[in-house]
Amino acid sequence: MIDVNNKAQLLERLNISQLNPMQYAADRAIHSGKDVMVLSATGSGKTLAFFLPLVYQLQADLKQVQLMVIVPSRELALQIEQVFRSLQSGFKVSCIYGGHSTRTEAQSLAETPTVIIGTPGKISYHIRNENIDPTEVKFLVLDEFDKSLEMGFQVEMESIIEGLTGLKQKILTSATKMDELPNFARIDNLAVVDFLADTTNTPELTLKVLHSPSKDKLKLLMQVVADHPTGPTLIFCNHREAADRVSDLLWDKGMSNGIYHGGMDQPDREKALVKFRNGTHAILVTTDLASRGLDIPDVQQVIHYQIPFTEESFTHRNGRTARMKATGKAYLLLADEEYKPGYITEEVEEVEVKDYLKMFDPSAWATLYIAAGKKDKVNKIDVVGLLYKKANLQKEDIGLIEVFDHMSYVAINRKLIQKVVQILKTEKIKGRKYKIGVDE
Repeated sequence: MIDVNNKAQLLERLNISQLNPMQYAADRAIHSGKDVMVLSATGSGKTLAFFLPLVYQLQADLKQVQLMVIVPSRELALQIEQVFRSLQSGFKVSCIYGGHSTRTEAQSLAETPTVIIGTPGKISYHIRNENIDPTEVKFLVLDEFDKSLEMGFQVEMESIIEGLTGLKQKILTSATKMDELPNFARIDNLAVVDFLADTTNTPELTLKVLHSPSKDKLKLLMQVVADHPTGPTLIFCNHREAADRVSDLLWDKGMSNGIYHGGMDQPDREKALVKFRNGTHAILVTTDLASRGLDIPDVQQVIHYQIPFTEESFTHRNGRTARMKATGKAYLLLADEEYKPGYITEEVEEVEVKDYLKMFDPSAWATLYIAAGKKDKVNKIDVVGLLYKKANLQKEDIGLIEVFDHMSYVAINRKLIQKVVQILKTEKIKGRKYKIGVDE
């Protein structure tokens, strides 16, 4: 369990030397016992801002759900779970979300966790099926609360909150200021931690525009992508169909990329994020679904292939780059009679459209999959051991490793990956043989 008198040691586990001003302010507000609203930009560290003060209030001798975190998306749930596990608190955590086996989740909930992280629909399901006793919950976090409302989860959240009769405190987080909070949130004596106007951590974002006299933006897109071949680059479209079309056009031009939107099956979305994080794909073509709440790398540039309809969407898209004092670029692609929208008031640099484009080289990484994961008692150490001892790889030949419930993914030097597959196809992990291959 956590030594409550050694917060410095806890921060060391997270590779953090000190909290930022927003996190300090949130810590003080949450310790006051009031309901708290934390307003801060995407990427500013809101997850740690609520976990640090709350984890010290959890009681080891209480075998019940003490903390519930409700989030709008599966990806954000997994990201927050990872942050909590990195605290190494000793408290059990269960993560439940759409697309995940309800039977597996019910088994996890049978041995009552201290912390539950999940999406509104799945939490409601498990409460209805009596896998979760809502009356036990002491602390509730509504993370990205505004996004949950935008996505239509009001009914589920209202039902959940109504059942939390033993609740002591609510913490809400948002990257945008809300005009008013809905009545079902039942907020009383609210303390607001507002860092939306904070300029001390303002990242350096450069806005650039490319304007083509034709209706075809593909040439503009290829120019920006070719100028930044290693990315990571996010290309935003307004609709799923446009994202599919842009992705296909890039592949036709020899530019490998991933695609991510709400019309895809969950496993395909998961793999797209894996390959974007590990560098197999330097480009991810997406909708506004990826503008918030995703665990993705520091994006070097955001490309608005289609200009968003609202300033809020524009802000959230750009928030994926230039995070936490970093620098980044955002490109606006305008074709024919399109013009910069009125909500963009800052200076925008015009980029000359080129006739000649650089050749696009493939990524140095490829993704190896192993059909085994946490539920098979396989972890990162097992994967690393297999690659070192059996495939004779060096440290520099192995990139990001991610282990899920029943699958593991590893970034491997692209020049070596076919050889690695041949070597490992007959090998076993912990005495069992699992399918191993390349995720194209």
